[in-house]
Amino acid sequence: MNKNVLYIGIAVIAGLLAGYLIFGGATEPSKTSTDISNISNEHEHEGESMSQMWTCSMHPQIMQPEPGECPICGMELVPAETSADGLAMNEIKMTKNAMALANVQTVKVGYTSSDRENDVSLSGKIKMNEEANAIQASYFDGRIERLNIDYVGQEVKKGQLLATIYAPNLVAAQQELITAASLKETQPELYKAVRNKLQLWKLTERQINSIEDTGKVLENFPIYATVSGTVAEKLASEGDYVKQGQPILKVSNLNSVWAEFDVYENQISQFKIGQSIKIISNAYPNKVFDASVSFIDPVLNTRTRTVAIRAVLQNNERLFKPGMFVSGKIKSPATSPSGQLSIPATAVMWTGERSLVYIKTNPNEPVFEMREITLGNRNGDDFTVVSGLEIGDEIVSNGTFTVDAAAQLQGKKSMMNKDRMNTVAEAPMMIIVLPQAFQVSFRAAIDHYIDMKDAFVESNSKQVSAYAKSTSQKLKTINLDGLGKIEKAHLTKCIEMLNAIGDNPNLENQRAYFVMLNENFVPLAKNIDGLNERLYIKKCPMANNNKGAFWLSNQKEIRNPYYGEQMMTCGSIIDSIQ
Repeated sequence: MNKNVLYIGIAVIAGLLAGYLIFGGATEPSKTSTDISNISNEHEHEGESMSQMWTCSMHPQIMQPEPGECPICGMELVPAETSADGLAMNEIKMTKNAMALANVQTVKVGYTSSDRENDVSLSGKIKMNEEANAIQASYFDGRIERLNIDYVGQEVKKGQLLATIYAPNLVAAQQELITAASLKETQPELYKAVRNKLQLWKLTERQINSIEDTGKVLENFPIYATVSGTVAEKLASEGDYVKQGQPILKVSNLNSVWAEFDVYENQISQFKIGQSIKIISNAYPNKVFDASVSFIDPVLNTRTRTVAIRAVLQNNERLFKPGMFVSGKIKSPATSPSGQLSIPATAVMWTGERSLVYIKTNPNEPVFEMREITLGNRNGDDFTVVSGLEIGDEIVSNGTFTVDAAAQLQGKKSMMNKDRMNTVAEAPMMIIVLPQAFQVSFRAAIDHYIDMKDAFVESNSKQVSAYAKSTSQKLKTINLDGLGKIEKAHLTKCIEMLNAIGDNPNLENQRAYFVMLNENFVPLAKNIDGLNERLYIKKCPMANNNKGAFWLSNQKEIRNPYYGEQMMTCGSIIDSIQ
């Protein structure tokens, strides 16, 4: 009985196993042709939406649609990671919290409403009126025995004795006059010729007659001022030998001076000769001086992309001193007719030759992408747009540099790293007009910055921290009146990075913050006038993970602050500031 039960059990198990092996594969329902078609379509759409890009492991800014070699280092490109958020190659996504902290705001591109008049503000300097300058030259060869002008800025009057010169040729000419005087009855032509020669050497009739009457030869001869004015430059000293016609002094008449302003390239069409301009000096902030545009430079400054315009100011009371900073305001009619696209000036980032904005590519998400545009004229706080945007596009109007910094940190196209292969030698640049009070305070901070840079070179983290704090304190004292949003954003970022450097004892972290500091500090420094010494903008291509980083130095010699002794001479001078 027990054996029968055992045999039956074995037979049941064997039957179940055989049935599973034969029919198990048929338990799954077969796919219909419709299902297969859907799967095929899904794969096709995936292929369309996921275009593979190739990048360099050492230079992640390199992105190419096909494999190959890195154009920078020659390494073989590897497949780039596909964004989990489904973003395009150069799109970035910010969190709502980050946008709120940075006060990032957007605005939709619209049309200009109507023609209007705007006050165009200009920044400039007082310069000598070159039309009123005069050169006091020597009228004969000789040695300056005495120079009666002691210093630049000394006032001289027309007819005043300027110098006394010993002139051997003039001594010989006097002897000729004395001899010819005795023969003037028999040889009047000779006598007349000798007198004329002395007159050409600027001797007066009285001097010539005195020589003839006394029969005495004078060894030293005076030079008198031919104009009244202020000594602008001493071109010779006592004891110097001078040639006939060689300049001795440069005299400027300061009864009139020039007020010279820089006008941006895209503003040139708004100015013309004869326009009224109101000028205010920092020395007399409560006075307004009326003038008119007398000259527009026909040549564009290719470095600053500006053109100089000039107004003549009467200066009988000597209120204006050459070198003084002044501001000017001109009422200019808007040259852009109603119907052109218009965007806020705060939305635009300048890089010297390019105008950039960040456009919101997803109306429902904080996703942005940098776009290069072409601007027209500036009308008040707005720019007209020639190309690059369309009506209804949504762009960042506030916090643009914060968005750009986020793009840079994510390795996306940004103001600093767009087409980095072709812009290796470019420094970050904006053309901005900074108030004089700001410039004075910022110049004081530069000295502390240089000390901090030298501490980086020596890899002395304690000194770096100390100088970062002192530089920060200098920047914190700056009056923000008259600064635009972009300038304030740069200044705020500078202080933030300096504080981070000062509070962090780790040298590598300090150097990482130093990279971001220079991206904000250098553009401001490039717009500072009247520096005490020339500053050099240098770049290390290896710093910042091979993306390159800038710094300022007051010496031509390359001493790298990002690597110190490891690579002391790595870098090059790419620009300078005077």
